[in-house]
Amino acid sequence: MYCTRALRLASRMYARYQVSVFEKAKASYDLDEMFMDIEGRNKEFIENIVNEVILKKEELDKKANKYLINWEINRLNMVDQAIFEIAIYELIYTDTPKKVVIDEAINLSKKYSEESVVKMLNGVLDKIYHEEDKDAE
Repeated sequence: MYCTRALRLASRMYARYQVSVFEKAKASYDLDEMFMDIEGRNKEFIENIVNEVILKKEELDKKANKYLINWEINRLNMVDQAIFEIAIYELIYTDTPKKVVIDEAINLSKKYSEESVVKMLNGVLDKIYHEEDKDAE
């Protein structure tokens, strides 16, 4: 099955959102069950990123909060939090071109979020992008 980057990003966001719902309800969840309909390399890629985002949630949220002005990530709805966390993770820890990560996150946010959140996301990701660029020098 062929899977575009945009579809993989939406799948990661949806899985991360589901985990947030289960965690908020203090219910158990099975990631393998969540990924049952995804095949091959796409499944491995999506599972890896979702697992890593869960493990690094505190760090990713701290990074987002650093650049959110008069706001904190936990005040956003769970879908927006998932988009922020996944995009920040991909900016910092993957080889995906940074501009691709930002563009895909913004497009996903435009589809699922309010305009004010899209602007916040764009600002936060841009600052992290430039911070990572400086750190690489």
